Amino acid sequence: MRFISWNVNGLRAVVKKGFEDIFWGLDADFFCLQETKLQAGQIDLLLSGYESYWSYAEKKGYSGTAIFTRHTPQSVTHGLGIPYHDQEGRVVTLEYPEFRLVCVYTPNAQNELRRLDYRMEWEDAFREYLQGLDADKPVIVCGDMNVAHEEIDIARPAANVGNPGFSYEERGKMTELLAAGFTDTYRCLHPDTTGAYSWWSFRANARANNVGWRIDYFLCSNRIADKIQKAYICPEITGSDHCPVGLDIEL
Repeated sequence: MRFISWNVNGLRAVVKKGFEDIFWGLDADFFCLQETKLQAGQIDLLLSGYESYWSYAEKKGYSGTAIFTRHTPQSVTHGLGIPYHDQEGRVVTLEYPEFRLVCVYTPNAQNELRRLDYRMEWEDAFREYLQGLDADKPVIVCGDMNVAHEEIDIARPAANVGNPGFSYEERGKMTELLAAGFTDTYRCLHPDTTGAYSWWSFRANARANNVGWRIDYFLCSNRIADKIQKAYICPEITGSDHCPVGLDIEL
């Protein structure tokens, strides 16, 4: 099965930049989106052969996640089941007989780490949510997780220590999540690959110079890590400040 994840940073804008051609070209069983930035009824995007499931933020033009799938799920869950955390449309979960798929857009800690305290609460709640799912059946987690985990995952680590997305606190929470029973699929297959990034600032020709961050992930339950076939990043695909990331796995 092929899984794709992409933070589109506004789906309506990306649709005008060739989204449908990109979608069909990647030929995924599951195509997960973050930062859709829309409400129900604000887009007419019907992709033949796919069902779609959306989580919307209460705030208009903000956050939001979605999954397009060729496979009808047994159940669909929106959010973590915690009202305090479920106002921003950050999580949608599909259940299948052999696994669950979770699409997530992790909160940004924001400039000067203004939202770091909330981010830490979110991380603990999200990890607990995933562990609960994993106790029942294997989990695949994808999305913009807003952290470059290790120095290899960022072009300029020394200059960004303590900045949002590369603070010790955020990196530590990713370490905790992986230690709770999950595998970073890209690093599983490419432990030493440098220059592999999924997000670039719009400033200073960062993308052209590949001054980027790897903050978009596919994680999976450790017990299905041996089924990973490919894990990859698609930097050639533009339209957003993020590029798609992918996972091919035998399930």
